[in-house]
Amino acid sequence: MTVDRGIEQRGIEQVPDDERYGRPSRHFWVWSAANLSMLPVGYGLFVVSVGLNWWQAMLAVVIGIALSYPLVGAVAIAGTRGGAPAMMLSRASFGVLGSRLPTLITYITVVGWETISVALGALATRTVLERLSPGLGNTGMVAVAFAVIALGTIVLGVYGYHVIQRVQRWLTLITAVVTVVYLIVVLPHLHFDLGSGKAGSGVVFLAGIVLTMAGTGLGWLAAGADYSRYLPRSTPGRAVLGWTAAGGGVTQGLLVLLGVLLSTSDPALAGAVAKDPIGALATQAPTWFLVPYLISVILSVTAAGAVDLYSSGLVLQAIGVRLPRPVTAGIDGVLMIVGGIYMVFIAPTFASVFQAFLLITGVAAAAWAAVFLVDLLMHRRDGYDSAALEDVHGRYGAFNWAGIGAMVVGTVVGLGLVTSADPHLAVITGYLMPAAIANSTLAMTNLGVVLGFLLSGILYALATLRARATAA
Repeated sequence: MTVDRGIEQRGIEQVPDDERYGRPSRHFWVWSAANLSMLPVGYGLFVVSVGLNWWQAMLAVVIGIALSYPLVGAVAIAGTRGGAPAMMLSRASFGVLGSRLPTLITYITVVGWETISVALGALATRTVLERLSPGLGNTGMVAVAFAVIALGTIVLGVYGYHVIQRVQRWLTLITAVVTVVYLIVVLPHLHFDLGSGKAGSGVVFLAGIVLTMAGTGLGWLAAGADYSRYLPRSTPGRAVLGWTAAGGGVTQGLLVLLGVLLSTSDPALAGAVAKDPIGALATQAPTWFLVPYLISVILSVTAAGAVDLYSSGLVLQAIGVRLPRPVTAGIDGVLMIVGGIYMVFIAPTFASVFQAFLLITGVAAAAWAAVFLVDLLMHRRDGYDSAALEDVHGRYGAFNWAGIGAMVVGTVVGLGLVTSADPHLAVITGYLMPAAIANSTLAMTNLGVVLGFLLSGILYALATLRARATAA
């Protein structure tokens, strides 16, 4: 086995068997580090804010995590079978050229997530520094923090898989220690009122589940195979799925549940989290803990951003950009900086844009995943033909209209059945809802995410079965 420990040069091409190594349990650290931050704690307050009491919100979180993260693990199985990133393997279900549509959508989504990570770190820096000393969180200091986070994210993303895998374990441990200390110093001083809050209806409960899914596992679908492609081909699929889902799901789930509990101790916290999801949580901590807290935030958002940046560089190659992987990662880093500057220094609010982003990208990601996973289940038990993934005249063809059509229909229907609190993004959502429904609690369930997933998967399965019957 030959493994390059420097800057990873391998891009979307298949990983040879002699370069595959490791155990699936090591991937627990990668996914855990990517999700171990205070941001998921803010998700918990978002879930409560839809109109649930604490126990309903906790149940919605558990269900949402349980439904979404196994999908990430299933995509990771494809990576082990095919030895390539998910968006490269996606050519089997959409065609070599047809895959560019879902790949472009995925690219926008992943770049959006890495931008959010960097922006959140800078916003948290502003809040914490202001608490340490009024005026300290000025634009200059925030710009320095932004630059540090962005630089760390880009360096890890450019170096690639081998460096990320080694660094993530230590980032996970450091962030975990600080998080535990945060709980130790904060929880004894909080007064939880578990009897507060009016129970939401069944419709509102569904809204909490969908929001949880969109903010957790669905956001990682496209990255599911990017790390598992280095595992030996003989690695059991159940182990790949289990460790991937556990690394992200357990870690993120516990933190989201913590956010739900915090909502009962300070009802005003939800409003502060809407403006700064990570920094607002520092208001619960004593002054002496603010510096370690801020360091942990910077490390955690850098870890999450690096995972996204690494994946976005691979996705850009899968679109057809013929540049080395380190270069594509660098390009994405520039886009991340531009988007982050807008979110930190220009955009007036964060929460409405963020929730709209989660739901809109969640619809597209779910529709893509449905086609990809049905294709994996029905056709790829023996792996993928790596040569055909790059040949428009190969077995996968230039366009697989069944896959493309199923995803487009699922996405269009899904977007038509979700809502957006951001007026600029509302124009591309909710267009299938009658006025009577658009103004009711049913609209806020955003079931378009789930319905889009089911519709895309069913349509692709039916089209595939029909093609088989015709061929026979």
